[in-house]
Amino acid sequence: MKKLILTTLTGLVCLVAIAQKKPLDHTVYDRWQSIGKTVLSNNGKWAVYNINVQEGDDELVIQAADQSYKKMIARGYDARITGDNRTVVFKIKPLYSEIRQAKIKKKKPADMPRDSFAVVTLGEDRVLKFPGLISYKGPRDQNEWVAGLLKNEPKEKNLYQSDKSKDSLRQVIDSLQYVINNLKPVKGDADKDSVTDFGKNNRLLLINTATGEQRYFTNVSDYVFNKIGSQLLICQTLDLKDTARSARVILYHLATKRTDTLLRGGNDFKNLALSDDGTRAAFVAERNARPKALQKFYKLWYYRQGMDSAMVLVDTLTQNLPQGSTVSEYGKVSFSKSGNRLLFGTAPIRPPKDTSLVDIDKVNVDIWNYRDDYLQPYQLENQKKDQERSYLAVYDFDQSRMTQVSGKALPYIYEALEGDGNYFVAVTDTGRRVASQWTGRTPKDVYRISINDGRFVPVVKDLDGQIAGSWIAPSGKYVLWYDNRKQHYFVFDGTATRNITAAIKTPLYDEENDVPDDPSPYGVMGWTEGDRSVLIYDRYDIWMVDPMGKQAPVNLTKNGRQQKQTYRYISTDPEERYIRPANKNLLSTLNNGNKKAGFAILENNRLTTSLFPLQLFGEQACYYDSVVKAKDAPVYTYTRESYTQSPDLYVFGNGKEAKLSAINPQQGQYNWGTAALYHWTTFSGKPATGILYRPEDFDSTKKYPVLLYFYEKLSDNLYRYIPPAPTPSRLNISFFVSRGYVVLAPDISYTIGHPAKSAYDYIVSGAKDLTRHAWVDAAHMGIQGQSWGGIQVAQLITMTPMFAAAWAGAPVANMTSAYGGIRWKGGVNRQFQYEKTQSRIGATLWKKPELYIENSPLFHLPKVTTPLVIMANDNDGAVPWYQGIELFTGMRRLGKPVWMLNYNGEEHNLVQRKNRKDISIREQQFFDWLLKGAKPPRWITEGVPAVNKGIDWGLEQ
Repeated sequence: MKKLILTTLTGLVCLVAIAQKKPLDHTVYDRWQSIGKTVLSNNGKWAVYNINVQEGDDELVIQAADQSYKKMIARGYDARITGDNRTVVFKIKPLYSEIRQAKIKKKKPADMPRDSFAVVTLGEDRVLKFPGLISYKGPRDQNEWVAGLLKNEPKEKNLYQSDKSKDSLRQVIDSLQYVINNLKPVKGDADKDSVTDFGKNNRLLLINTATGEQRYFTNVSDYVFNKIGSQLLICQTLDLKDTARSARVILYHLATKRTDTLLRGGNDFKNLALSDDGTRAAFVAERNARPKALQKFYKLWYYRQGMDSAMVLVDTLTQNLPQGSTVSEYGKVSFSKSGNRLLFGTAPIRPPKDTSLVDIDKVNVDIWNYRDDYLQPYQLENQKKDQERSYLAVYDFDQSRMTQVSGKALPYIYEALEGDGNYFVAVTDTGRRVASQWTGRTPKDVYRISINDGRFVPVVKDLDGQIAGSWIAPSGKYVLWYDNRKQHYFVFDGTATRNITAAIKTPLYDEENDVPDDPSPYGVMGWTEGDRSVLIYDRYDIWMVDPMGKQAPVNLTKNGRQQKQTYRYISTDPEERYIRPANKNLLSTLNNGNKKAGFAILENNRLTTSLFPLQLFGEQACYYDSVVKAKDAPVYTYTRESYTQSPDLYVFGNGKEAKLSAINPQQGQYNWGTAALYHWTTFSGKPATGILYRPEDFDSTKKYPVLLYFYEKLSDNLYRYIPPAPTPSRLNISFFVSRGYVVLAPDISYTIGHPAKSAYDYIVSGAKDLTRHAWVDAAHMGIQGQSWGGIQVAQLITMTPMFAAAWAGAPVANMTSAYGGIRWKGGVNRQFQYEKTQSRIGATLWKKPELYIENSPLFHLPKVTTPLVIMANDNDGAVPWYQGIELFTGMRRLGKPVWMLNYNGEEHNLVQRKNRKDISIREQQFFDWLLKGAKPPRWITEGVPAVNKGIDWGLEQ
């Protein structure tokens, strides 16, 4: 009896605790936290990560993996840990309030508050700060060296700063002594308070984080380490009054502290590059033009250890440089991995700017020509990129020969063996681009290029399929592609083409494809060492395929399809080129039925739990993300989240998991919610799935208003955390659930040609099924969607009177007028959307006009009985805002209750936080009015006249 009484009392206490929790409101957004960038030390003993807030000052956390030490640094970010596992270097932002005040005062970018450069010895509390940071860099193979480019600040002080509020005199003296002992400027590098184009007032600070040694280089415009961190290449100016003669490129040897001047004098130096071992250097320079010359010609300069100075390697007279071309100032310069090749860009010589006409006499006209490869809006959108476009060229030092690899007719190049391969791959769609207007893609020709002799060998013509740089065998021996029509992968080995997946009987393409186009492949995991095999995905499993076709394909994961478990590779090494079977290769797992996730290891071509035990990582009710592995130890960090748990950071090593962060403790004060899969049968008899969200204090004896939010398929997000945040125009589910709404997010499968009927079949049947439950207030149900979801909202209110409120963000109202329009963000025509992709009509407007009318809400507006709010912004680059106007004016003409929000200058999804906050308030007010009986605000009942714009927002109720 006592036990029963105690249990009852405990239950009552829990119910009271839940009942006392607050609903979320619009004041909670700014301080809600998330985990940002995470880095691990090479030995896995230290983790450095960001805790970010939505608006305000973030924090950097330095933490021992065994949790024996933890330090928080206000506003720190963009951290890296040195290769010796001793030091973390990072940036520190100015106070958010300082940046905000500078924006209010409309300060120029050059006058905005700047970051500081910071260094911390791991395990110590002191922070060495250097203000005025422009950038910082370190070697790719991180060692103890790091460099920061600083804006020269008067009376700059570089002092260790302690976290403790009351430093002892001894600590202060120690801090000053450390700087005095280790600050070692070199003679001749004194600061100069002048201005120049070459890094005006910029100082480059070079630090050895292991010894504390420091050196400054003044008036630096650019700098780069070699990969192993033995050399530093710098562009610098000595005499600020005569930059044309005193600008120089120098090579600083970090071990010997010797400085070599590679080139002195010139107007402009760009694109500094070093070979991995640091024995070779290259850069682009312009040395001869007058300061205001209308045409400038750049040359490629080269230096090798042992030379007195850099020499011109390529200029307009170089053999094999295409006639009318020059070295591009915009093309990336890089050495191949071995250093035996130099990769750079060339570009056609552009005519000088015409200065004969003054601006007032110039005609501004865009000329559209049906023969153009691209429409004028696309050309204008990409004008700057096209003006700066360069084409890849390779200089081979062993052959003393330049090869022009790409050009206007062969714009896309994939390198092999990190620039050292005998063959590169070129892809082109030249001459067939017009059709992309209605197909969304173009057929491609693929060539294999011999770098040794410059020969172009055709691989495949008019490919309707996919090819990617990561699909090419790293050695360049095999060219791999997927053919959309044949639905298989093919390789070319230099002599023959073969179908390498013909023996695989399970589909290698999207099995759930419901757009009027060929289904896309699931993709390629990568190549194994030595190009012996390529690993290819189906919907669930990973197949090992022999590129020579001699060995039968092998299903490595075996049980994926049977268990409805999807396996996907997680690369944890940014330098990885091959997948080595003997490694413990990390896979993510997703159960497609219950949506649970986990990790697995693929080792020696079979699944194993040798690293990640099943009891910890086999099908967990959570979502994993942001996996990072220590370079030299089997230690991993990752975030783990669920709908009820923020994505906190965890560490796993030595068979144990530990939680490093505990963000958003304030969530416990608020009525949150639960998420579960919900199943029903559609009107057409198809099984349907969605996510049902209910308040944490859900009481089945009460009735709840319902919101339905949808966008194609969302159920894989069952275990995703949804923070309360001002919305870019979608439904913030957590916010509404906390305030007493039930939300259903239904998955939708489409029938080609009838997307509106498909949406009706799944969404309305889901809403109808919910009404079986006594806790659903069937008279107060609403729908919300953005973009593709927005048009479906507009469609549904013409098809059923079931919903009491509707909110459509960026909807298309009229497919017939939208069909020929432009997606202004990219400058492309919208026809392909309707014929081939998301809009799912599958035919031209002229062939199937009835389908365009059937799926356009504008033509069915007389049937609408549901009040509707539209968001249509005048800078929407995806859906032209006049679509919202058509919908609004049509409903207005018919006397239907409708409102439209146009956030001036805003995008398809709201970008500015102030606008996101505003629409979040209005969305709550609208649904609370129609679904909860709250008093409507004035913007709904009276509107806001233009004369009061910027003065009165009409939010008062």
